[in-house]
Amino acid sequence: MSYAEAIKKLRNKMILTQTEFAALLKVSFGAVNRWESGKYKPTTKTKRKLAPLFEKYNIEVDE
Repeated sequence: MSYAEAIKKLRNKMILTQTEFAALLKVSFGAVNRWESGKYKPTTKTKRKLAPLFEKYNIEVDE
């Protein structure tokens, strides 16, 4: 699964809006929006924050 698909799936499983998800990760709403649209990928720092969440919700990401 791509990062775009995985992030959207994770956010939906956590029942969060893009704004709430952005606040959780301490990034902007625009960053989350661009990740989900596939325009950009998260930084390495953000990927480290996402990794435990992906694991907790059983979401596999193809890098």
